Amino acid sequence: MAERLATTPFGGAPLRAKNFARMTQVEGQQKKLRDGGGGNETGTAEKWQLIRALTEARDVYGLSDRSIAVLEALLSFHPERQLDGRSPIIVFPSNAELSLRCRGMSAPTLRRHLAALVDAGLIFRRDSPNGKRFCQRDERGVVENAFGFDLAPLALAGDEIAAHAEAARDLARRIARVRAEISLHLRDIAKTIEAALSEARRGDWQDFVLRLASLSGRVARNGALSDHLNRASELLRLRAEVERAYLDSLSEQEMSANESVSERHIQNSNTDPSFELKGHRQNEGVEPQRALDPSLSGMTKGNEEATGRKADTAAPPAPERKSVGVSLRHFLDCCPQIIDYARDGIRSWKDVVAAAEIVRSMLGISPSAWAEARAAMGNIEAAITLSAIFERAEAIRSPGGYLRDLTRKAERGRFSIHPMLKALQ
Repeated sequence: MAERLATTPFGGAPLRAKNFARMTQVEGQQKKLRDGGGGNETGTAEKWQLIRALTEARDVYGLSDRSIAVLEALLSFHPERQLDGRSPIIVFPSNAELSLRCRGMSAPTLRRHLAALVDAGLIFRRDSPNGKRFCQRDERGVVENAFGFDLAPLALAGDEIAAHAEAARDLARRIARVRAEISLHLRDIAKTIEAALSEARRGDWQDFVLRLASLSGRVARNGALSDHLNRASELLRLRAEVERAYLDSLSEQEMSANESVSERHIQNSNTDPSFELKGHRQNEGVEPQRALDPSLSGMTKGNEEATGRKADTAAPPAPERKSVGVSLRHFLDCCPQIIDYARDGIRSWKDVVAAAEIVRSMLGISPSAWAEARAAMGNIEAAITLSAIFERAEAIRSPGGYLRDLTRKAERGRFSIHPMLKALQ
């Protein structure tokens, strides 16, 4: 078969300089590969992997999903899975057969997408003298000449397409991360403002509401990365201002952590070594105890009723408190998410209590429930408990009801933070 055959399109279609230059470049690349001067290039590619990569990189080539579908139909007429671009790869389907493999695509639409593939430099037209697509065979049945669409440019562009696909995947991952960051900022800012308004905190909260509204709205999947980054940056600044305003509105009593020096934890020699969730009221919607200790999910109902009945009937007064017995480093290893809500990082238990104030509002826990927990457990144990609930927030239906239940257990001397933290390790 001649190296160069039918370089111009059939009929009145003009020859485009871009297509002719691309054709000349491909033929030079083929000659170089046949002569062994292609270096690490092989000129071959697996056709279905190539289609997958091109689908991810289609925006680079200006192709739609339907153009990719037409190219996939063309590839189905080539019997081999491996495309060898060192020589022309001609397929010659009729318009009717190509339309069927494109799920009944109309002739005008088919022509439009074929033209898009030619303009992208992924296929060439090798038209016959009369514009028909066919092949000429010798007496042994070997194809001598073929007229149709040449797929060799697609095979030769395999490495380039794979590189564009990897870049597209990397961009998609970066956009997904920024979109998630935007969603979290919107949620945290909105809940902090809501808590401040419901608690009648001092500050210009209506201004924050207006600023948040200007940055709110749907986070588009197909938005530009630069637009997402700008929006995330604005939201980050607004979030810092909102959290600072909320912390500044707290009273000295709310911010105080003076008990940190002599903070005590509740001890009971008969305490169940699990982070208990027994005896919850159904109307509080508290999740079962496996939320923070999955190993106890097999406890029998009889055992639960017996231990719950014994504890409820005894109801001893709150026992003597001693030191909290947990290092700050160990706590942060178990509850790392609380660090993101500290104003200037966490260097002491006072910073933990301050960050817990913000997390409390985000979880929708009322000020009264928080005050009762601090009264029953002390500032630090209450902050530790809230941080642990925050770590498993997705598994707990009602964080407020959960905290009230643990507060009641603390008042009866049946609660310890140590098994709870152990369940988070």
